Amino acid sequence: MDSVMAEAETGSKMKWLWLAVLVIALDLGTKALATAMLTYGDPVPVVPMFNLTLLHNTGAAFSFLAQAAGWQRWFFVALALVVSCVLVVWLRKLQHHETWTAIAIVLILGGALGNVYDRVVHGYVVDFLHFYWQDWHFPAFNLADTAITVGAA
Repeated sequence: MDSVMAEAETGSKMKWLWLAVLVIALDLGTKALATAMLTYGDPVPVVPMFNLTLLHNTGAAFSFLAQAAGWQRWFFVALALVVSCVLVVWLRKLQHHETWTAIAIVLILGGALGNVYDRVVHGYVVDFLHFYWQDWHFPAFNLADTAITVGAA
């Protein structure tokens, strides 16, 4: 009986996986819209300091390794899948009171899997959110990147 109660308490954080699914759906949906409605590399001003700009990132964060010979695609897919498995194991082991940790984990998980989909299907990650200030431009990103950042924070 005690083992059943312990499993119920620790496994209860798995219920937060719906949030990862929501992140994936929103991420892939917005990337599909951006791909359908934007011209590659052509900024569309939304408000001062923010454009929608369709870009393809074959690297990781901030285009790290984007100029590599192509091996990075499968390296980042494998890395994200390993990290995703670790996150699910971690989520399963959380205690009942660790709700914020569970939310952070599933945000990172959803973002990682959203970008994995892009890498497997397209060979690159679709980015389209582009902030800038005068001549300084923050690297374009997407909702998956946002979920990963919020979860990590």
